[in-house]
Amino acid sequence: MNIREITDPIWWNATLATLPYHHVLQSWEWGAFKERYGWRARRLALEDGGRIVAMASVLRRRLSPLPLAMLYVPKGPALAYEDAGLRAQVWSVLEALARRERAVFLKIDPDVPLGTGLPGTEADRPDPLGQAVVAELRARGWCYSLDQVQFQNTITIDLRQSDDALLAAMKPKTRYNIRLAERKGVKVRQGSLDDLELLYRMYAETAERDAFLIRPLAYYRDAWGTFMQAGLACPLIADVPEEGDPPHLEPVAAVILFRFGQKALYMYGASTACHREKMPNYLLQWEAIRWARAQGCTIYDLWGAPDVFDERDRMWGVYRFKEGFGGQVVRHIGAYDYAPWPRLYALYAQVRRRQLARIARSPSLAIRLIPEPARQSPGRAEDGAPGGSPQNPPAAGNWPASVAATC
Repeated sequence: MNIREITDPIWWNATLATLPYHHVLQSWEWGAFKERYGWRARRLALEDGGRIVAMASVLRRRLSPLPLAMLYVPKGPALAYEDAGLRAQVWSVLEALARRERAVFLKIDPDVPLGTGLPGTEADRPDPLGQAVVAELRARGWCYSLDQVQFQNTITIDLRQSDDALLAAMKPKTRYNIRLAERKGVKVRQGSLDDLELLYRMYAETAERDAFLIRPLAYYRDAWGTFMQAGLACPLIADVPEEGDPPHLEPVAAVILFRFGQKALYMYGASTACHREKMPNYLLQWEAIRWARAQGCTIYDLWGAPDVFDERDRMWGVYRFKEGFGGQVVRHIGAYDYAPWPRLYALYAQVRRRQLARIARSPSLAIRLIPEPARQSPGRAEDGAPGGSPQNPPAAGNWPASVAATC
């Protein structure tokens, strides 16, 4: 197998989109964005017989004054996981890379399902492929990661259906609230780069109301703007008619959708405290679903569900809102770490547990204490936190179970 380091952004994205289990976090743009915040990205393509069979955008960040690093393949690598021989070759390449780069660990969290449906219910369907991948990784010495950077569970909607079929699959209350928003005059429009400050103001209001940390405007202008300019993201904004002189439309909620290949993801959400009784978020999600289908996507990923499906989980309210749209719960295998030097990794894990304990006592320490790989990953979008209600679902990037903010 030949390993090629790719330097052509157009070739990278076009080829990545042809592989199974690709993801927007493996796109060229995501790696380029992270490089502006302390990471170095390497794009590796594995070629067999003149054909690209696997790809991995590997992010590297120095951990300390010592020549040590952490490596992270966000939502990757991309390959046909059904091919056990190919999987073994890819694991060997990544393990060798971790040793060569003197990494304390190399983290992967591929978009491979472990099962579908709620655990312990009739809908629970374990996925033999995901279980085989987990068993294989563990047998090779990989371990379930202390830092689950991306959401392990989510809800997806199959877009290969008509409007009527999609609406019929929703819960009656969700359909009712979509129609209520329409009757109340809520309008959804596509945003542009000119709306970035507006989007940030709503996001900041959401963060203050629901008590989670966010970054300065420049960070989101960069993140959102980069993907919008590349045609990989689109904001949708819900406006409500306001009386006045003259009458005008008041922006009250927004979502920022990311898209890659045939999947669209609800990555960020924001809202104001105004007109929540008009249910703008329901109509916003419905229009997001329709937008994704119009772009040729076959899957709409609502991006995030509880780690534990229990009413005591802090994401339970968010989950109840999302499940109303009639999607399927998908449980992924999660993040796994390969540590070339287990004792060094054990020391790192000990330090991380102490950091997490401090953050549990004082969440404001998150930005300063959590290393960037854990802090920045849109799998959980940027620095979001759970909170709100079905009328005001929180931003798409909710706080991970083990870290206080995400990358």
